Amino acid sequence: MSTQTTPDLLPHDLDRALLVGRAWHDSPRPRPVLITVRQGEVIDISHLGPTMADLLERDDLVEALRSAEGESLGKVQTLLDNSLAEPQRAPYLLAPCDVQAVKACGVTFAVSLLERVIEEQAGGDPGRANTLRSELQALIGSDLSRIVPGSDEAMSLKRELQSRGGWSQYMEVGIGPDAEVFSKAPPLSSVGFGTHVGLHPSSQWNNPEPEIVLAVDSRGEVKGATLGNDVNLRDVEGRSALLLGKAKDNNASSAIGPFIRVFDDGFGIDDVRRAKVSLRIEGQDDDFLLEGESDMAEISRDPLDLVRQTIGAHHQYPDGVMLYLGTMFSPIQDRDGQGQGFTHHLGDTVTIATPALGALVNRVGRSDQLPPWTYGIRQLMRDLGQR
Repeated sequence: MSTQTTPDLLPHDLDRALLVGRAWHDSPRPRPVLITVRQGEVIDISHLGPTMADLLERDDLVEALRSAEGESLGKVQTLLDNSLAEPQRAPYLLAPCDVQAVKACGVTFAVSLLERVIEEQAGGDPGRANTLRSELQALIGSDLSRIVPGSDEAMSLKRELQSRGGWSQYMEVGIGPDAEVFSKAPPLSSVGFGTHVGLHPSSQWNNPEPEIVLAVDSRGEVKGATLGNDVNLRDVEGRSALLLGKAKDNNASSAIGPFIRVFDDGFGIDDVRRAKVSLRIEGQDDDFLLEGESDMAEISRDPLDLVRQTIGAHHQYPDGVMLYLGTMFSPIQDRDGQGQGFTHHLGDTVTIATPALGALVNRVGRSDQLPPWTYGIRQLMRDLGQR
């Protein structure tokens, strides 16, 4: 991947942003470490907590980060360059989460709702998508983005669509009272900035999903936000929603990073609500270029409502949660022929960005051809035992 400069990849207000993350360090022995960024330097802050989940549980998190001292791992630009190198060179960035559950919300934007229904009715055939898109837009006949999920208006639309044969399980979670929340990836399996993301080899119709990811502690309190790519196999999920696990959870199919920006007096949930998340896809083999943007102001469910539907008295997560909030951007631009829509090519570079959080950059590979996931919880416990 081409090297990009720090201003392109980190928060626009880096001097005031409170960032935490993880890096692979090889001295005095190879291991993951917790890091922060201060005045352009990456600082090892592993003494503040054994895991990122522990660090985010601290009641004094902001104060501890502002005063923490530790070993410098070098300039943040160096870690970014190391992470983009092939092969990566230590120290390089890892996904900023570790033992937290990785959950994701689906169908949280009106546009993504329409595309999920299209996937379902196309049965995994991308060639039918354009025709179905026109038919569904004519059938629905209203701006779904203005409908509050679970409201009387939403339930009235549900009854109308049922009577006309237009109801769908995706409509249920799109405008019904209950959000779709699913398990995206096991703890420690998410990849970070610069690493390849993976597509299942059986998929012929797939896309990135640019999203904001909330870092939530075990009490359900949102401690910060980062960026994520919820890699999606449209043909697999389109054949059956019961194949969601195969469509969403494969080797390297969850990318998160580059850092978690901790909430403080300069950045909080309102900034997440106002964020605009951009997507850029650059083809390696065909000079393809696609750019788009998701506006979080158009989300149909408030981010804190999604948190409450995920964690609470009904479901505890003692190690916290990384929660993908969903996307409105499903690429539909024709790539391989008229009416075929978009699908990835191997080697694509995907950049997901927003000014307050920086940019997450990954290249696309096949999940069965990428390095296998081998560093799990048992290895983490062994490394912590040697600290």
